[in-house]
Amino acid sequence: MKGAVTSPGGIVLASWGQISSIVSKADIVLHVLDARDPLSTFSKKLTHIVEKRGKRLVIVLNKSDLVPRPVVEEWKKYFEVQGYPTVYIAAARHMGTLKLRRVIKRSAPVLPTVVAVAGYPKVGKSSIINALKGKHSAPTSPYPGSPGYTRHFQLYRVDKDILVIDTPGILPVEGDEVERLIRGYPPEKMNDPVKPAVMLIERILKENPHAFLHAYRIESTDPMRILEELAVRRGWFYRTTREPLIEEAARAVIRDYHDGKVKFYIRPPSTQSIRGDESSGY
Repeated sequence: MKGAVTSPGGIVLASWGQISSIVSKADIVLHVLDARDPLSTFSKKLTHIVEKRGKRLVIVLNKSDLVPRPVVEEWKKYFEVQGYPTVYIAAARHMGTLKLRRVIKRSAPVLPTVVAVAGYPKVGKSSIINALKGKHSAPTSPYPGSPGYTRHFQLYRVDKDILVIDTPGILPVEGDEVERLIRGYPPEKMNDPVKPAVMLIERILKENPHAFLHAYRIESTDPMRILEELAVRRGWFYRTTREPLIEEAARAVIRDYHDGKVKFYIRPPSTQSIRGDESSGY
């Protein structure tokens, strides 16, 4: 099996061979998606591997506290219609963990069941593993792993019916260029963060024209102008020319998007665009 893949930005991704190995050791695979934009974080290749190996796939819409509940309910129905058991949670805040355990047990072909967690960078896989493990889980015998990725897959007993593999499958990002750029590279390691930031800003403004007014009190809807104004407000300037340091502003926008500080979400394809009058998730 080929070793792990390190992205140009230094993020260690599992190879598809390693993802296949993790899937083979599990009964259920939790495919973690960003609830704000589930389709852009959905991996067709992972679902193909899971189905090919005859395993069960459960969709986990994480960061759902950043999305109005009616919208995340629409996404839940969207995936359930396609045959995927689906649950929405906010793992970093430990919201929905009990609900997730119930869905795992209902979806399990046998009990006790072994669960693996997979998804793109920054969707919250480790938070979900930690939330499932809780304070009282205990490690059991390790699974052998792959050189360069991890020496072994540590197995934790969550309760009498659930064991979780403590190695998140960090998937190579497929398809969408914006997602590939902002998830494949830590912002501080991007040589040119302006391009992905501009693309991200354009995507956000399409769904929420007031996103940067609410986040930064910046009224402009021009991406470059937003970056310039943010740099000025934060006191980020080139030392020699005293022009706004838009690269630093671009990194800040990408970080703030990952952290949920910039309000953005989309609806399933069959529903209308964002409305500004809805209250947030939990």
